[in-house]
Amino acid sequence: MAGKISNTPATYTPSPTSQDKKRSSIFTGSDWVRPDGRGLHQCRPAFLRTGAVNSASGSAYAEFGNAKVIVSVFGPRESKKAMMYSDIGRLNCNVSYTSFATPIRGQASDSKDLSSMLHKALEGAIILESFPKTTVDVFALVLESGGSDLPVVISCASLALADAGIMLYDMVASVSMSCLGKNLVIDPVSEEESYQDGGLMITCMPSRNEVTQMTVTGEWSTPKIHEAMQLCLDACSKLGKIMRSCLKEAVSATQE
Repeated sequence: MAGKISNTPATYTPSPTSQDKKRSSIFTGSDWVRPDGRGLHQCRPAFLRTGAVNSASGSAYAEFGNAKVIVSVFGPRESKKAMMYSDIGRLNCNVSYTSFATPIRGQASDSKDLSSMLHKALEGAIILESFPKTTVDVFALVLESGGSDLPVVISCASLALADAGIMLYDMVASVSMSCLGKNLVIDPVSEEESYQDGGLMITCMPSRNEVTQMTVTGEWSTPKIHEAMQLCLDACSKLGKIMRSCLKEAVSATQE
């Protein structure tokens, strides 16, 4: 299924809050701006396309700023591992980086940990009962690391699963947030992640308003974590709409 390519990437910035007007010092003073010029609560433009890999059952390509990811889905197919009959299917996930994904080789995140987190994020959204005794394999390849890589991988994988015709309870969208000093920075790039005091990632099914995964690192105050969660959920909701629009455009393109 080939997706329709739009001329400009879509944005999914969360609705502004009353605290957006106040920008305190982070690195060099009150005049500090983000490396890519975005506002503190402004997400990177998102470019999404399905049908990126012809040989796969389903696939998707995602580009969020400098972060570029391609995901291929194979299956459902008979499980290679000998196991007793099961009423539910099996999900395998693998995340890897190209050798040129980061400026310095070996700088990429641990693929094993990312694969496990991708599995946890997707498993709750897939109707595993729809393919008993079979396996669905998800292979994510980070072509270029630009920060917030895992949320991009998760969102792209959800799109690829839908493109493969895998039954889902809902699309899965993921957004991350960094706490830098007194400020909350949504959808951080690599440089911002390296300086963060705390990190938050939320993965959810927007239409069902259900969180499938949440990870928190570093130090957070209660008001800050509540604000960060709300901003992430708002951005996930808007990203989910963009993902659905991408699928609709892909279907329309095949019917033309």
